[in-house]
Amino acid sequence: MRKGLIAALLMLPFAAVPSTAGILDVPPFQGNDTGGIIAWSPAIAHTYRDIAAAHCATWYKAARITSVHRRYGDYVSFECHFPPGYDPRRWMVYGPPVRALH
Repeated sequence: MRKGLIAALLMLPFAAVPSTAGILDVPPFQGNDTGGIIAWSPAIAHTYRDIAAAHCATWYKAARITSVHRRYGDYVSFECHFPPGYDPRRWMVYGPPVRALH
């Protein structure tokens, strides 16, 4: 009886883990070709624009930040759109335009 109780107590943590595995996990980033969300944390306070821009650049689009909620559990949301003057035929032949910083 005592061995069975000890075995059950030792197995209890392993039985409880799968039921709570997905509840507290916050994905740091989710997105597709139309936009996405980035989980807020102080670590991304100065880089969330770069993260969104890098994601949208994979589809040759520009990023526009739509909302920023600076609280844990909330998200920075953004959308991907074609930049003004986008001409797919010209970009296929000549590549994306080179922008100069003034």
